[in-house]
Amino acid sequence: MKKIISTKNAPGAIGPYNQAVVHNGVLYASGQIAIDPTTGELVQDSIEAETHQVLKNVGGILDAAGCGFEEVLKVSVFVKDMHQYAQINAVYAQYFKPGTAPARELVEVANLPKFVNIEVSVIAAVDGKR
Repeated sequence: MKKIISTKNAPGAIGPYNQAVVHNGVLYASGQIAIDPTTGELVQDSIEAETHQVLKNVGGILDAAGCGFEEVLKVSVFVKDMHQYAQINAVYAQYFKPGTAPARELVEVANLPKFVNIEVSVIAAVDGKR
């Protein structure tokens, strides 16, 4: 049986999908972009600010599911410009610490929803102990 995860601490779904789903103790989160859930506005002041907002949105979903960044198993990062890799990675390292960092891919794509610069989705373990 799957459990739908929904939180006001991340942007609401804008299509026929959910923010995340938990099944058999595993969280599958939909891709997050830099929409501030309190204002509904995109955060695009810089790639660093955009990445922080994306990861705050991911954190809101993880929290709603009862887990955190330490329980993330896999991250998929989609970027518009691979030349921003170093700036994105510097922000990413603030959320995922050595020793608990997940597996990850970071790929450049032609376009992303709302023509943002970064989108992140995660898969995490949920043990229900939080």
